[in-house]
Amino acid sequence: MNQPIIRTYSELITFETFEERFQYLKLDGSIGEDTFGFDRYLNQLFYRSPEWRQVRNFVITRDLGCDLAIPEREIINQQILIHHMNPLTKDDIINKTDFLLNPEYLICTTKRTHNAIHYSDDRILIPDGPVVRTKNDQCPWRH
Repeated sequence: MNQPIIRTYSELITFETFEERFQYLKLDGSIGEDTFGFDRYLNQLFYRSPEWRQVRNFVITRDLGCDLAIPEREIINQQILIHHMNPLTKDDIINKTDFLLNPEYLICTTKRTHNAIHYSDDRILIPDGPVVRTKNDQCPWRH
């Protein structure tokens, strides 16, 4: 049986670019795939706990509020998510495993990056280019 890959912050930061870090973290999940099902209340309780809030603040400070801890990718005007690099299970929460609160297994992300990691969506790597404007493009009735 294959052993799952254990992703760590120490290893992640050895990759210099956002693209390399994204490739290291990406999973092969499916949209709509259940993670906790009827036991979702467990992770909701966990994410409201004082312990989680404390480690969350530590990770944001450590990563300087940057997406995948890349200094040029400050997360501004949007929520900072803290991503568990190794997906949590119900047992992780019940048994309070090291994956739960150890900063070695956590990283700052944007919602877009977080979703791209979970669903292996490489489109996040395509930079949003400038919008090309044309005369009257804001007034379609004038065309």
